Amino acid sequence: MIRVLVVDDDFMVAKVHSGYVSRTPGFEVVGVAHTGSDALRLVHSLRPDLVLLDIYLPDVDGLEVLRELRARGDEAVDVIVITAATDVDTVRSAMRGGVLHYLIKPFEFAALRDQLAHFAALHRKLDRLGSAGQADVDQVFGGRPSSAPVLPKGLTAQTANLVERALRSRLDGLSASECAELTALARVSARRYLEHFVTTGRAEVRLRYGGTGRPERQYVWLGR
Repeated sequence: MIRVLVVDDDFMVAKVHSGYVSRTPGFEVVGVAHTGSDALRLVHSLRPDLVLLDIYLPDVDGLEVLRELRARGDEAVDVIVITAATDVDTVRSAMRGGVLHYLIKPFEFAALRDQLAHFAALHRKLDRLGSAGQADVDQVFGGRPSSAPVLPKGLTAQTANLVERALRSRLDGLSASECAELTALARVSARRYLEHFVTTGRAEVRLRYGGTGRPERQYVWLGR
């Protein structure tokens, strides 16, 4: 389980965000803080893997909390900023502080779920790597090509979007047969799109073992 600390000055908002985290497979809320000082204290005592950090806090702002966390060399923790702050200077400061993402309130569950799923997928990938190639590094740091990737011959953007939506709807992944059923495509067509997403680093393959026979390929969206 990925352990999450939720930091927000509004008790109800913190409760809602905690509920979003709890609804996401593989994540659990280990603590909730409503002030910057409590956030720093709980990071030290609970050692979460991820902090969902508000900017507007009653004692010190979230950027100061972020700077303090980065100054603590022995307390490595990843941070996603969740805030109503939209000024560019705040966004720039958060980026310089090494946050993974910046979500602007209000947002739907799906927005946070996608970021959590992306976070989990990257951690799984890094845990498996002995060394990282450029494609791996680009994925971790959110690298994008200078222009949209060209689809292979025979694939269309409209159908690719359809398959992408199907993948995004199933955080635990789906097989080519399941994708075909969801999208009303032929299984062979669904698999071509799924394999394209794997090739371009937007999905990964896991093997699902049944009772007998060969394991089935399970495709999981990486949240990019």
